[in-house]
Amino acid sequence: MVNPEIQGRVYPPTAPYLVGREKVREFARAVQSDSPLHLDPEAARAAGYADVVAPPTFAVVVQESTLAQLLADEEAGVDFSRVVHGDQRFSYTRPIVAGDELTATLTIAAVKQLGGNSMVTASSSISDASGAHVVTAISTLVVRGEDA
Repeated sequence: MVNPEIQGRVYPPTAPYLVGREKVREFARAVQSDSPLHLDPEAARAAGYADVVAPPTFAVVVQESTLAQLLADEEAGVDFSRVVHGDQRFSYTRPIVAGDELTATLTIAAVKQLGGNSMVTASSSISDASGAHVVTAISTLVVRGEDA
């Protein structure tokens, strides 16, 4: 069972993640997006962006390092072998573009027990190098109980 006392815990900011143009293109192909904004710097610039624009779900790439902090926290009691991804949401201030240097800070928004399982809602606030908010990625992880 996940330790309910981690609710409200804020983890240290992650190391900066430099968004690369090829990473954006690779991610776009992986999610089967053929939008020129994701693939062609000239098309992105023509639309008013500095470089290629990451697909909206790209934020999970940056969020992953925050979730790794949670999984490594022995006090949290999260057994990764029992984790099922329950929900994912994003709240954007602006799109992620190649060249962004992003840092993320994880807050454990909620820990609930339901039917022998634990549900952990983790909110990762992602900011650019100037400190301006870019996106908040919110994940709900279901940690199956021993009998599940």
